[in-house]
Amino acid sequence: MSRHLPKKRFGQNFLSNEIIIHQIINVIHPGPQDHLIEIGPGLGAITLPLLPCVAKLDAIELDRDIIPLLSSKTMTLGNIEIHQQDALKLELQQFTSKAASLRIVGNLPYNISTPLLFHLFEQKQWIMDMHFMLQKEVGLRLSAHPGSKQYGRLSVMAQYHCQIEALLEVPPHAFTPAPKVDSLFIRLQPIQPSLLAHNIVKLDEVVKTAFSQRRKTLHNALKKIISREQLISLDIDPNKRAEELTVDNFVKISNIF
Repeated sequence: MSRHLPKKRFGQNFLSNEIIIHQIINVIHPGPQDHLIEIGPGLGAITLPLLPCVAKLDAIELDRDIIPLLSSKTMTLGNIEIHQQDALKLELQQFTSKAASLRIVGNLPYNISTPLLFHLFEQKQWIMDMHFMLQKEVGLRLSAHPGSKQYGRLSVMAQYHCQIEALLEVPPHAFTPAPKVDSLFIRLQPIQPSLLAHNIVKLDEVVKTAFSQRRKTLHNALKKIISREQLISLDIDPNKRAEELTVDNFVKISNIF
């Protein structure tokens, strides 16, 4: 079998550390009824151990050259279908008609991780849970709490849709080739928000505007959107900064419109 060289344009960093792979399989905890969607299976580092444990695995791989290698490795291990497809155009409804029935896993290329997460949030009704390897910085932003320097737009929008848990820190030497940054393996569990946004686009607009000028008070950052009096009526201190607000605070502001 020919050797596949990682392609920089696809952001390929193949997981190669067996101890880390074993830990990842343990935290995913695959079951015999599970239908998995794996994004970016690469050479099958987690595909191979996952496949015999689940009912079905659909692998989404953009790199045409890698598919024959992955296919030959997995053909006798279980029920797998490999799709040559851009994950950013993935429509989960093609795989299921049952709500909360898909488990999504993947070692995500750093350059598409944030837009891909937003794409999946829009389809969360089909998702049971998601487990992703991400750049550590992105993972920390996703799971950050109000008041921390990592807390920002990504934190608020992700936590509106999901409960997020950082599971494993992964060093560069666990990959081939080794990236220049640490990685973080995280779990995202879709939730029903405690306060529902009337318009998710408006929520994102409010959050983006508030964090675009982090040092400003809410009153100054959002003065074109909401008045000081309106903030006070929502029981939100207009002198606070965006990083001090909870997800529900942002939802309350967006729901005024």
